[in-house]
Amino acid sequence: MTSEAPVSHDPTNDSIMPYSSIYEGARGAAVRILSRFERSDSYLDKLLEYELRTGELSSQDKALLTELVNGTVRWWLGKLDWVLTGFYHGEFDKCLTPVKNAMRIALYQIMFLSKIPHPVAINESVEIVKRLKGDRSAGIVNGVLRNVLRHLDDIRYPNTTEDNIWFYSVIYSHPRWLVKRWSDIFGDKETEQMLKANVQRPILTLRVNLLKTTPLAVSEWLVAQEIPFTASPLLPHCFQVSSLRDIAGSEIFRDGWVSVQDVSASLAAVLAAPKENQTVIDLCAAPGGKTFYLAELMHNTGKVIALDKYEAKLRFIKSGSERLGLSEVKTEVADARTYKHELVDVVVADVPCSGHGTFSKKPDIKWKREATDITKLVPLQREILTNAATLVKPGGAIMYSTCTVEPEENFQNIEWFLEKFPNFILDDAENYLPKEVCINGCMQTFPHRHGTDGAFAARLVRIE
Repeated sequence: MTSEAPVSHDPTNDSIMPYSSIYEGARGAAVRILSRFERSDSYLDKLLEYELRTGELSSQDKALLTELVNGTVRWWLGKLDWVLTGFYHGEFDKCLTPVKNAMRIALYQIMFLSKIPHPVAINESVEIVKRLKGDRSAGIVNGVLRNVLRHLDDIRYPNTTEDNIWFYSVIYSHPRWLVKRWSDIFGDKETEQMLKANVQRPILTLRVNLLKTTPLAVSEWLVAQEIPFTASPLLPHCFQVSSLRDIAGSEIFRDGWVSVQDVSASLAAVLAAPKENQTVIDLCAAPGGKTFYLAELMHNTGKVIALDKYEAKLRFIKSGSERLGLSEVKTEVADARTYKHELVDVVVADVPCSGHGTFSKKPDIKWKREATDITKLVPLQREILTNAATLVKPGGAIMYSTCTVEPEENFQNIEWFLEKFPNFILDDAENYLPKEVCINGCMQTFPHRHGTDGAFAARLVRIE
C-alpha cells in the first residue's frame, strides 16, 4: 500500500517531491500556473508566457497548456466551481489550491474539449493529485470527477426565473457584481449576449502593414499555410483567424508584414486621423499597437513620439518599429500626466482602464477586478486628458480611447472634458469610421455586436 505524502502545506512553495516531478507535462504546468495565479496578483498572460519560454514542452503540449490555462480561468469561478462544489463531499473551497486546480482542468476538458477523451483528462489530474497528496486524496478526486462525468447531463444550475443575475453569473462565469452592474446599464438581453461573447475563444486579428505588403499577399500566405481567415467588414486589411500557433515565429510577422491588433484598436487609430508630416504624441504607448498604426497611417513621415513610464516597455516599441520599418517612431520615458512638449497636431490618450471589453482575450481580468476599481481609475484618466489638452495646437486633436464598455470611463469622461475645456469640441466619429461602431459622436464597439473587443474612442478638436 502506498502511503499518503505528508503534505500539510502548499507544495508549490516547498514540496517533498522535486518540483518538476510534481508538475510535469502540459497539465502539470497548467496546475502550477493556475495555482500561482490564484494566490498572487500576477497576470495570467505573464505566467503563461514565462512557462512557454522556459519550460521543456513540445509545440503540441504548449498549445494544450495555453488552452487549459486560458480556458479554465475563463470558466472556473463560475460554471466549473459550481459543478465541483455540488459533487465534492466536503468544502471544495478548502481544498489545497493545486488540488482544486487539478480538478478544474479535468472538468474543463470534460465539458469543453471534445477531442480529449474523458478518461485521459481524469487520469492525468488524478496522477497530479497522487503526486501532491497521495493515493487517498487521488482516489477522492477520481471519484468526484467520474461522478460528474456520469451525471453531466443532469447538473442543476440556478433557476433563471428566481434569480437571473445568479444564473447568468454561473452559466457564463462572470462575477455576480459585474453581471448586476451590466444588467442595470444595458438590460438583461444585451448583458446575456455580451457575457456569451466574452466566454468564447478569442479571435486573433492580423492587421496588414500596407507600407510593406498588400492584403492579397498576406491572404495568399494564409491560404498556403491552410489557415482559415476572414477579412474584417470594418477594416478590410485586418484578417481575423481563429488560431495561429506561434505567430511571432512566422515569416509574415518577422518580416513586418503584419501586426497583431484587435480591430477596435485599429479603428481608434483611424479616428485619430493623423496626416503625413504631422507630429503625434502617444501618451500611453506600450505595448505599441496604436503607435505602429499611427506611423503607418502617416506613411512613415513626420514623427510619432511614444511615451511610457518604464524603459523596459519602450524596448518592445523600439523593436516593433524596426520590424515594421517605421523609422519615424521615437520613444521617451515619461509620465503621461505631467509630460511637456511644444504643441503638436495629434495627442493620443489610450488611457489605463478596467479592460472590461477584453475578457475573451484576458479572462483573468474579470476575476481580479472589483466594482471600486472603475471609480478609482477615472481620476487618473482625467489627469491624462487634462495634460493632453495642454499639448495640442489649435486645430489639432486629442484621440481618447479605452478598451472597456464602462460608461464612467468612456462617454462620461468626454462630457466632463468638454465642460472643463470649452475650447474643444467633439468631432463626430462618423466622419471617419463605419456608422455601426459610432454612438453619440464617439466610437463604441461591443464583442457581441461587432466581433471585436469592447472599446471606446472619441476625437476632441481644439478650436482655439
